[in-house]
Amino acid sequence: MKKQDVFDFYNDYIMSTYTKIPLVFNKGKGSRLWDIENKSYLDFFPGWGVCNLGHCHPKIMTAVRHQISKLVFIPNNYYHIPQARLAKEIVYWSFPAKVFFCNSGAEANEAAIKFSRIFGKGRYEIIVFENSFHGRTLAALSATAQKKYQEGFAPLVEGFKVAKFNDLKAVEDNLTDKTVAIMLELVQGEGGINVADKDFVLALRKLCDEKNLLLIIDEVQTGIGRTGKMFCFQHYGVIPDIMTLAKALGGGLPIGAMVVKREIADILGRGMHASTFGGGPVICKAALAVLRTIQKERLLTNAQRVGEYLFGKLNELQNRFKIIKEIRGIGLMIGIELSIPGRPIVEDCIKQGLLINCTHDYVLRLMPALNVTKKEIDRAVKILDNVFSTYSEIQE
Repeated sequence: MKKQDVFDFYNDYIMSTYTKIPLVFNKGKGSRLWDIENKSYLDFFPGWGVCNLGHCHPKIMTAVRHQISKLVFIPNNYYHIPQARLAKEIVYWSFPAKVFFCNSGAEANEAAIKFSRIFGKGRYEIIVFENSFHGRTLAALSATAQKKYQEGFAPLVEGFKVAKFNDLKAVEDNLTDKTVAIMLELVQGEGGINVADKDFVLALRKLCDEKNLLLIIDEVQTGIGRTGKMFCFQHYGVIPDIMTLAKALGGGLPIGAMVVKREIADILGRGMHASTFGGGPVICKAALAVLRTIQKERLLTNAQRVGEYLFGKLNELQNRFKIIKEIRGIGLMIGIELSIPGRPIVEDCIKQGLLINCTHDYVLRLMPALNVTKKEIDRAVKILDNVFSTYSEIQE
């Protein structure tokens, strides 16, 4: 097929629920993608954070091929080895817990919301935060405190109170006798790469302990090495009651997970929640390969090391270009806040062969693979430098 044929098929047969970029990709390897015309792109936003090991990592591909030749699907009223091993591996890397498997971050957050209501025994209110993003299914959307995503879908699910991020008093002001949980992202991705203060998170943990509330940490985007640790909560010296995962866990295949502290996990009993495809053999085998590859290839260390290198290079750009207001993030989850809209910057980067993202209108989002190299970072920064120079007056 030619490029225009693909565009025509999408126009005729696929619902237009996404803002499309006119690129057709058909091959990927590591931090590189190739389009239908064989043009190469450096991908610094691989799969919206799904491809933490880059595209088509050989160890993931080998694991999938091996499993798909033996057993593709088995329903969850039977047992299978890959799911058992994956759950044990997740718990090993996180905290004493039990795991519920599903297919996406939204599903994992829906499960956490349902769990909190069972836990609460009549308490049902969850405190969430301005600029949060927890998914697009109805309860997850109701927890997403950004009006632009909620418009047109009223009435939303009741029971969500919105507080200012990094403001403990705002949280306390929203407490009622119906409050059962506090739900947050430690780095707000869709909200503009806003990083939670450590003292704020410690205070939330203390508050939850005092009030018998659940601390739900959404690690859909921050988890699986993105911030230089396997899970972002490990930067903060706290343990959540519930952690939700998705995106990078499957290495490119769809999976979600709700991880619940062992002492409360059995509150959600048989028949109370389910997912037909959640935690199937093929996807669990892929996710096991992801976790083991991160360990064997020392990718957490690499993410820390090259993350510092990338921050340094971006700070040099900030010193030169007035349109850069702030560089923020953790590890390889980085936001570049601009004084001008970011979409034209993204489009010009694409023309020069660099794929990045703009969120919250003014924040460029960079989330390269954990195995990205300094050479690839230098190439990306050079493209950013070229593009910024056409928009910005250089600092004196």
